[in-house]
Amino acid sequence: MTSPSVAEQRPASWPVVALFPVLTGACMVAIVALEIYLHGKPHVWDLGDDEATSFGVGTGAVGFLIGLLAGIILRSPGHRVIGWAMGGVGLFWALDGLSEGWVRLGLVSEDAVPGMTLAVWFLFRFTALLTTSIVLLPLIFPEGRFLPGRWGVASWVCMIVMTVVGLSYNVVPWEVQSPGQANPPPGLDMNPVTIDAIAPYAEALMGSLVGVTVIGLIVPVGVVVHRYRRATGTARDQMRWLLWGAVVAVTCVVASLLTGVDVVTDVVFFLCITIVPISMTVAVVNPRLVSIDDLLGRTLVLSLLAIVLVVVDFVVVAALSAALDDSMEQSQVVLVVLLTTVLLYGPLRQRLSRGVRRRVFGDRADPYDVVAGLASTLEAADDGGEQLAAIAAAVASAFGVGFVRVEVERGGGEVMVATYGDRPAETRDLPITYRDARVGRLVLPARGVRSRLSRRDEELLGDLVRQAAVVARTSRLAEDLVSAREEERRRIRRDLHDGLGPALSGVVFQLESARLLVDKDPASAKTQIAGVSAHVQDVVSDVRRLVHDLRPPALDDRGLVGALRQQGERLAPAATVVAGDLGPLPAAVEVAAFRIASEAMTNVARHARATRCTVRLDVVDSALLVEVEDDGVGISPAAQAGVGLVGLRERAAELGGRSEVTCPPTGGTIVRAWLPLRSIRE
Repeated sequence: MTSPSVAEQRPASWPVVALFPVLTGACMVAIVALEIYLHGKPHVWDLGDDEATSFGVGTGAVGFLIGLLAGIILRSPGHRVIGWAMGGVGLFWALDGLSEGWVRLGLVSEDAVPGMTLAVWFLFRFTALLTTSIVLLPLIFPEGRFLPGRWGVASWVCMIVMTVVGLSYNVVPWEVQSPGQANPPPGLDMNPVTIDAIAPYAEALMGSLVGVTVIGLIVPVGVVVHRYRRATGTARDQMRWLLWGAVVAVTCVVASLLTGVDVVTDVVFFLCITIVPISMTVAVVNPRLVSIDDLLGRTLVLSLLAIVLVVVDFVVVAALSAALDDSMEQSQVVLVVLLTTVLLYGPLRQRLSRGVRRRVFGDRADPYDVVAGLASTLEAADDGGEQLAAIAAAVASAFGVGFVRVEVERGGGEVMVATYGDRPAETRDLPITYRDARVGRLVLPARGVRSRLSRRDEELLGDLVRQAAVVARTSRLAEDLVSAREEERRRIRRDLHDGLGPALSGVVFQLESARLLVDKDPASAKTQIAGVSAHVQDVVSDVRRLVHDLRPPALDDRGLVGALRQQGERLAPAATVVAGDLGPLPAAVEVAAFRIASEAMTNVARHARATRCTVRLDVVDSALLVEVEDDGVGISPAAQAGVGLVGLRERAAELGGRSEVTCPPTGGTIVRAWLPLRSIRE
């Protein structure tokens, strides 16, 4: 499929945008003028159909509003087909209203009115195509074209059949369509395009055409459902706007049928015809004008609530009438109905709201309960696997989806996985991050009624995924801690067993030999004791080295800033240490900061060929920022990270921090590490 051209993406020019509002507006002005002129005038002629005496203002207003909506859509880029189609529908309605007014003008005039035959033909015959024009909109919404494949073929067949049906009404004799007694005005031809040969079969043809029309209306419903199931992202929001318009229209029709008030019926007629074009306009122009998920949920709740309350009121009134034999006054009945409505409104609204939102959107309507319940479950779970499974179940329950897969990366390339439900054919991945580092992914269905996430849903999902990130991070840190502890124990054991142990054993052996020589050969004993003394000094140096590896003594003697300055003075070039008000630092942060800065300064001295090296220390957003900057040759993009840089990242990650190494365009290298303080201090 080729992409739309640039011209198709641009908004229509202002003359095109104004076309339908101007034409439908002119029809509306003419309709209002006719109604003012015709007010109170009696009919002189009769067409045998009550519709001929109806007013055209309502129909014209529908056409004018739809024409305005068409102009708005045409001004929006990329929706010309929808705009032209809606403009045609609006103009059709406006001309229908104008023909109603013109026919009424002919019925109150003694003399023949020009164009009366055309007006009657358009009003009673050609407007049979009005249903066809309305059906076209959902068939091409929102892309402006029919669906490909079988549904596209069904759409073409539906439009052809409904067009043929509409045109067939034009050739059926008027006597079949309106069997009442007619007294037409002079000069009026009631059958300008009638085919007399089909007169004997006209009634059977009319019945079959009505049946075909009803069947043809099923295709747009199927097309809309199919588009909705396939839609994702913005297209899903657009289809939900169409669904919202349909829900409002159906609710209005049901409420009108239950009440039966004429004024309400007229308002409902206007609202039912215009609400769907309004929702389509919002969908194609700005589908995120408001949160359609919240709007749709609230509309469903209010629709069900209104219908239930109306039904309950009717039942109450009927029961009172039957029980009291119509002895209650009207004011008393109204009072009982109002009290019933007030007492039922609150509880019904809460229950319906909770039930509808949970049915449509899952448990995401109560984010606090979801997060609190997950926290309690995580506390009761024993290990990372059970906790990850709890997170998958919580996400599935909160968003009402049938499949959730949580994958968390662990040390050594291992991945911990928890799955809820059966995997669908299409899925999408969302990253799981912790302190800006990716630690896994969340797999959700790509399609489905509840797969689209609003901004509020994304915030709730972020809270739930953050729990997964904490679980992943805790599990990984626990493994790293155990591994690091065992490695440190192994190193100290090796140093003690292979270094300090044999050295002390040698000291004991040499002292014993010297003791045996004291009486026989004092000079040799003194020489041997001197050698033991030197050997003991080497042992003391090894002990100091072991202690230094555990925690540099300079940190206790000079503090972090002083220890780094002492370290920097020994290198070439000498490093300058600049520090803000650091305050008391946790011991682990001090050691990590000293190791990171020392490693970076050593790399500058060995590899950078720099003339300047600056170390900066500062507390930024509850983290200790360690920055080492030089003006050397930098690092080649093709160079692989050495042991020093890998160790730097690992030391920052051990504390839940992060690090980065950058080479600015001006030259040199900047090493930064952020070591969190808040969680450690707390």
